[in-house]
Amino acid sequence: MTEGTIDVDSLRRLAELADYTVPTTIRALAELRVADRLADGDRTVEELAEAVGAHAPSLLRAMRGLAALGVFTEVAPGRFANSDMSDLMRADRPHSLQGCLPLMQADLQAWAALDHTLATGEPAFPRVHGETYYEYLARRPAESARFDASQQGATQLELRAALRGYDWGALGTLVDVGGGNGTFLAGVLQRHPGLRGVLFDLPFVVELSEPVLAEHGVADRCEVVGGSFFDGVPAGHDAYLLKRTLYNWDAESAVRILRSVRQAMRPGSRLLIFEPTSRPGDRFDVARLTDVIMLVFTGGALRTIEQLEALLDEADLRLLRLVPTPMFPILEIDGK
Repeated sequence: MTEGTIDVDSLRRLAELADYTVPTTIRALAELRVADRLADGDRTVEELAEAVGAHAPSLLRAMRGLAALGVFTEVAPGRFANSDMSDLMRADRPHSLQGCLPLMQADLQAWAALDHTLATGEPAFPRVHGETYYEYLARRPAESARFDASQQGATQLELRAALRGYDWGALGTLVDVGGGNGTFLAGVLQRHPGLRGVLFDLPFVVELSEPVLAEHGVADRCEVVGGSFFDGVPAGHDAYLLKRTLYNWDAESAVRILRSVRQAMRPGSRLLIFEPTSRPGDRFDVARLTDVIMLVFTGGALRTIEQLEALLDEADLRLLRLVPTPMFPILEIDGK
């Protein structure tokens, strides 16, 4: 490109990446479950509006905007059907993204304060809301449930990757530290009938685990314990799992979590860390976008393997081996 000319493709691409209209509209229609209403075929916008409780003229404008980008398709004036993309927003589809797309006003308000984070290094969420992200969720059970639902799609992908990458069946007991509603642990237990589990998270979080464990048929092999990993975790088990946990916290807090797990480990216990790591280069890596999310919401960060090893050293732990998976590595760790 010569000086004074415009790279139209780059201009168009930058405009697409900078636009917040599309992602916000997709999330709003996912909240309304419009794609579910089109599962059996096309419908008029009036039928859709009545089914989802929307204002028909406004819904028409939103759907036409998305249809122009391949999300839904307008098969006749004012009549819509699912496209390949919107079909992924159906709740009944395997690996559906429907639950991964909540439109949470508190999140959007935090993103609007990203300039504060870039100027100060402080996470925007507590600046905007006066409390940390997890304090906010703890006081709002409905929002917490929506957050858990938003993690389900990622958890299913992680489960497939982790089951291939590590011999979970060789363990006797596994404690999922910060395990949410138990989706990941239940999947591991379901695949390995000889394994027993302990689901550990804040009390208001593990309260949501009963239907998950029952659906997987593992409730009789999984103890559910409520508590904070800053205060201690269930002691004396074969293995402990921290999945996508440490990157939510600053270095000082991460070391506190690791020390808490270290104290619970007996001789021969293993700690498994399963989370994205920071790598150099310009290739696309969803972990890099996750790093920006941590910047805005929690003040945590993705870390390199070397940075994780430094945290482990402070907690009297050492890295034994790194197990690659199709998503991100599993770090197997023991006590020094």
